[in-house]
Amino acid sequence: MKRWFALSAIGRDRPGIVADLTELIYDCDCNLEDSSMTILGTEFAVLLLLTAEKEDTAERLSSACKRLEWEKRLTVFFRPLEGEPPPRAPQARPYALQAIGVDKAGIVAKISRCLADHGVNIREMQSQSRPQAETGTPTYTMRMALDVPETVSERNLRERLEEVARDLHIDVNLERANG
Repeated sequence: MKRWFALSAIGRDRPGIVADLTELIYDCDCNLEDSSMTILGTEFAVLLLLTAEKEDTAERLSSACKRLEWEKRLTVFFRPLEGEPPPRAPQARPYALQAIGVDKAGIVAKISRCLADHGVNIREMQSQSRPQAETGTPTYTMRMALDVPETVSERNLRERLEEVARDLHIDVNLERANG
């Protein structure tokens, strides 16, 4: 029987982290189904979706993760999942959202709350704060991949996002995405 696991890891960025983690997966007879990896400041963060057939996989992963934490100074966490992750709901429409403005507290919180209030699922998000070349003023940029339910009015969602954007003094762009 196929078993599913989620694994996350974080550690100071260095060459070899991906090799260390994927060797652990291979050594535990797991298959890497999906992954997301990025550098956050000086840290490298990883989210992985794994499958395995063997009954003792959880014990093997636990032991291997502890060894990797000790030997490579990574923080590693995994957990078994309750069956196969469901595919994206067919009634959801894909959208892309981008928000840009002077960096301030609350941008992600207020936009994500607006989306949650409309039943919108955030599939993926990237954000960064960088100083403007001319002034040094920190500019915050956020990009999201969204699943918007068919039952949600695009017009109402746009209007509410525009209200949030006005309150935060930022620009928000919502576009229908492919796929």
